[in-house]
Amino acid sequence: MNQQVSRRRFLHYSGAALGTAVLAACQPAAPAGSGEMSEEQPSAERVQIEFLGMPGSPDLIPEEQELFHDENPDIEWVLVQQAQGTSRLEQLMALVVAGTPPDTSRIESDVYRTFAHLGLLLPITSYIEADPEFSAPDYWIQPQENDRQVYQGESYGIGSCWVAPHFYYNVSLFEELGVEPPSNDPEEAWGWDDFLAIATDLTVDVNGNHPGDTDFDANNMERWGVNWPTWWIPLHAAVQSNGSDWIDAESEQLVLDSPEAMQALQNIADLRIAHGVMPRTEALEALGMGGTQLLETKKVALQVDGSWALSWNWEIEGGIGTAVLPAMQRPGTDMQAHLVTVVKDAENPDAAFELIRFLSSPWYQERYCRSGLWLPSQNALMTDESIADWCVLPQHPPGYEKIVTEYAPNYGHYLTMPVGYVKAAETAINPVFSQIFNGEARAEDVLPAAVAEANQIMETEQARPTS
Repeated sequence: MNQQVSRRRFLHYSGAALGTAVLAACQPAAPAGSGEMSEEQPSAERVQIEFLGMPGSPDLIPEEQELFHDENPDIEWVLVQQAQGTSRLEQLMALVVAGTPPDTSRIESDVYRTFAHLGLLLPITSYIEADPEFSAPDYWIQPQENDRQVYQGESYGIGSCWVAPHFYYNVSLFEELGVEPPSNDPEEAWGWDDFLAIATDLTVDVNGNHPGDTDFDANNMERWGVNWPTWWIPLHAAVQSNGSDWIDAESEQLVLDSPEAMQALQNIADLRIAHGVMPRTEALEALGMGGTQLLETKKVALQVDGSWALSWNWEIEGGIGTAVLPAMQRPGTDMQAHLVTVVKDAENPDAAFELIRFLSSPWYQERYCRSGLWLPSQNALMTDESIADWCVLPQHPPGYEKIVTEYAPNYGHYLTMPVGYVKAAETAINPVFSQIFNGEARAEDVLPAAVAEANQIMETEQARPTS
């Protein structure tokens, strides 16, 4: 390994000294759902490739392992479970420091560049370029895949899929109210003012009053018009919709202090603070409901959630509907997902790449798209023929193909998170977000200083030696 991670560097990034208990929890796991190793034991010639984390659904892993072993009889895919109470960053770095790294790993997008910066991941550009499918210019949805994969000129992983936030609604509620629901077509996205007016009409207290009515009682609510969660994926969608970005891709500097970004964030805060169409934090805590329950009980008319939520939301009583988010200046959403990677010290990198190639195959991705959990990142799954096969009822409501083929690829933006971003966000950005979304401060009053502090933190982290 050209860049060895020192114990001091490991402790800096993990934030905790991991003892033998954590390392003991990092042993290869039995195939998911079995509790025991499969009866088929690896032969003496078989290469074992360990994968840290869960690449997909535990219920589907045994079938996936069986197919992989059929296609690659000389390779044994072994799962290494993520230790409870330990982040994957901590666990992977602990295994590296101990001299027992896994061969491959699931890596979340917020720490992908940090892992590459620390020399924990093997560059796989040459493997991708040598692959006749993966190297084809029209294989991936672009430019988002390159935005995700490439760090300082090299690819260190392959995106598992895409996911994107959008609207969900209970079909029966809109039918009862006689309200036309929003569309899955980004060309028909509601403008922000239209959305706000509709959300106000959909918001009602127990006495039938709406925000702005003299007797409106915000403490005794029958229904809110919208719930827009205030964590980074839904907020990035709002920022993109107002024509700005979270981080500038060229400079890798936070730009949340741009007028457009601050206005987008304040618009979301004002749904709760100024307009009363969105539940406050304490109201949500008192209800004790997640997004699916809010929809099913009709306590919320429009719920912003990730596309992954379709894999369970489709079962709600009343039927599920979906739609694109409202456009402030333009349609916009976030695109994100974990990556599959080869760890730098993999003993058999060729075999390790075969595993992550399998995990990036159309067959593998399609089964999770079919369930509603994922959106495709491969154009092979975007053809009319393929869409007609997997984007179907009951998991996918009518018209959902517009979100798949038009909204996400044409209006979705990948949020690049540079080295040091997680620390910068936790230290400088998240605290002022709490102030903004609780109504304690306005975005333009607190974000400029917070962004300056966050950018300084990232610069410091990027300048630290990796050994």
